[in-house]
Amino acid sequence: MFIKNTWYVACSLAELEALGDKPLGRTICNEKMAIFKGVDGKVAAVEDFCPHRGAPMSLGKACKNGLRCGYHGLEMGADGKTVHMPGQRVRGFPAVKAFAVVERYGFVWVWPGDQAQADEAQMPMFEFFDNPAWAYGGGLYHVQADYRLMIDNLMDLTHETYVHSTSIGQPEIDETPCETKVDGDKVVTQRFMDGIQAPPFWQMAMSANGLDPQAQVDRWQICRFSPPSHIMIDVGVALAGHGGFDAPADKKAYSVVVDFITPETETSHWYHWGMARNFKADDAALTDSIRQGQGKIFGEDMEMLQLQQQNILRHPERKLLMLNIDAGGVQSRRVIDRLLAQEKTTETGANA
Repeated sequence: MFIKNTWYVACSLAELEALGDKPLGRTICNEKMAIFKGVDGKVAAVEDFCPHRGAPMSLGKACKNGLRCGYHGLEMGADGKTVHMPGQRVRGFPAVKAFAVVERYGFVWVWPGDQAQADEAQMPMFEFFDNPAWAYGGGLYHVQADYRLMIDNLMDLTHETYVHSTSIGQPEIDETPCETKVDGDKVVTQRFMDGIQAPPFWQMAMSANGLDPQAQVDRWQICRFSPPSHIMIDVGVALAGHGGFDAPADKKAYSVVVDFITPETETSHWYHWGMARNFKADDAALTDSIRQGQGKIFGEDMEMLQLQQQNILRHPERKLLMLNIDAGGVQSRRVIDRLLAQEKTTETGANA
C-alpha cells in the first residue's frame, strides 16, 4: 500500500530539536522508528525496539554511543547495533533496523524501505526553500485517514467552495473546469479564473503586497503531484489583465502551498503543510499571520477527511464514484499503484 523505497518527511528539525536529547517516536509506512539527534549533532533513525526486552527506544535518550534505552540502559549506535549495557555482555545482540536519514529544507527525511537502495540523489528538489527571496511557514497535522484521501483532496480544489467558504472558497472554482495532465510520474491539474473578486484570504494577501484588495483579479490553482505523495500547489491572484500567473511581481500575490504527506498506517498519516511566498519575504509577522490562517483552513480539511475515513470503514462494500473533478486524484493514485507494482516486482525478483 505504501511506496517504501523513497524519501518521506519524518518531522521538522524544529520538532526534533525541541525534544533536546529525547528521541522522537514516529511510525512511517508502518515502520516504528526512534528518530534522534546524537551528541555529535547528526540525526539518525533506528527501529523503535530495544533488542533486550522490546522496550521502545523512543523513551530513551541520546548518549555518547548513540541512543540509550530508557528501560535498562542498553546503548546502540546509529546503525542499530548494540554497543554497551552496564554490567552486561550484549555485543552479540542482533542489530535492529537503521533507516537512512537526510536533513534538508528544515526537515528530517527518512527512507523506510530497502536500505540498500537508499539514494540521496533521489531527494526531491525545491528551489524556494534555500532562496532568500522566498519566505516559508508551516505546521503539522496528524490525520486519522488514508493518505490517499489527502491526495484526492489536494488534487481536487472544488471542495474549497464548500469546506473553506469563508477563506479561499468561491463559486467561480466550481464554475471553471480544471485540466489534468500526466507526464511520467508527475500529475498536474490546473484551473484559471479570470476577472473575479478575490476571496478573503487572497484579499489579505493583496493588501500585504500593496494591492487593492477590492480590485478584479485573475486567479490560478496549479496542483502538482509527484511520488510518493508530495503536492506543490501554485496559487495566487494578479490584478486582472496583467498576465495572471505570469504577471509582474508587483501586480500579483503568489505562493506555493507545500504539502508533504507521509503515510503512518493504512488509515492515518502525517501532514506537513506550509506556504512559500515570494513577496514581503522579510515580513515575519506576515509569515506568521499566513501560517495561522493556513493552519485554520487545513484544520477544516482534517475534520472532513477523518469523518470521511470513518464512513468508508463503516461501509467497505460501497464503491466511491468518480467525476471529472476527480481526475487529478485518480491519476495520482494510478501513478502510486504503478510504482507499488514495480516495487513489489523488484522485491519478488530479489527474493526468488
